[in-house]
Amino acid sequence: MKAAVLRQVKTPLEIEDVQINKPGPHEVLIRTAAAGVCHSDLHFVEGSYPYPLPAVLGHESAGVVEQVGSEVRTVKPGDHVITCLSAFCGHCEHCLTGHMSLCVSPETKRQKGDEPRLLQEPAGMNQFLNLSSFAEQMLIHEHACVAVRKDMPLDRAALIGCSVTTGVGAVIQTSNVRAGETVAVIGCGGVGLAAINGAAIAGAGRIIAVDMVGSKLNLAKQFGATDVVNPADGDPVKQVMDLTGGGVHHSFEAIGLKATTEQAFRMLRRGGTCNVIGMIPVGTMIELHGADFLGEKRIQGSLMGSNRFPVDMPRLVDFYMSGKLKLDDLISRRIKLNQVNEAFDELKKGELARSVIMFDA
Repeated sequence: MKAAVLRQVKTPLEIEDVQINKPGPHEVLIRTAAAGVCHSDLHFVEGSYPYPLPAVLGHESAGVVEQVGSEVRTVKPGDHVITCLSAFCGHCEHCLTGHMSLCVSPETKRQKGDEPRLLQEPAGMNQFLNLSSFAEQMLIHEHACVAVRKDMPLDRAALIGCSVTTGVGAVIQTSNVRAGETVAVIGCGGVGLAAINGAAIAGAGRIIAVDMVGSKLNLAKQFGATDVVNPADGDPVKQVMDLTGGGVHHSFEAIGLKATTEQAFRMLRRGGTCNVIGMIPVGTMIELHGADFLGEKRIQGSLMGSNRFPVDMPRLVDFYMSGKLKLDDLISRRIKLNQVNEAFDELKKGELARSVIMFDA
């Protein structure tokens, strides 16, 4: 099969032939239909986060089940599925207490001594974040995908696999935004727009989008933003404070920078919660004013929207089909696998929401 391989950080991905193994007892072989090009992939390309190389990248995807292992009971051949990088075992402490996205059990991967899922002679090939979806097929654990209704378009379903689950989940599950509360979202890329959409679905009374790109702020309004703030017009914290008369109940940092994380915390009213969604580079330290904690302000991380994806993703599909989740406008362009490096270049410019690789193109 054809796959996009990262062999060295800060170099373009190469389209290569990679072999894929047969499903083990709890594994699923999927024909990839669509894969979103996410900023998280770019972090690994640029070396902000380390990963064993070479690896087939990609982690936001949807497809059709081709084969299943002997013990698989959750999906069957022909099912349309959305994948999720937060594979779960189902019986560790995190899973049993409802925090499946925190599961790190090695059971969802092949064990040492087993043949790898991906092969390329004479050297090996690493699977990326349990998925490796920049490839024509994926071989994954059954608890890394969920079946969804077949009338859901698979290019839009792919977005639910990462950015939408991450953004909407951060709002509804990690921070538990309630009707009437105020929200600020810094960064209006795919995840940030999903967070804005999630805040609108949750009934937030005021949703403030913060970004440097005017076109993204215009898009944010379509996703539910009631107000927009451009830092080019002045201190974004002061702008948010002036708009809200003292700060927001919930802020969401969806870029992954030290400065914007600190701004997100400073935008809070007393008792507010700051949620860090963006991937802050390894080694970066965040500085906060200690006295702010006397006002019961909180800061917390959100991993993949604190998801329980086998339940959440079919519901998000229903939200889209009923018109509440705005996925059509989230896709900026549809591309072929050999255009993946162009998509990364667009991500660096920060002007587009999402590029989606279509494997039937």
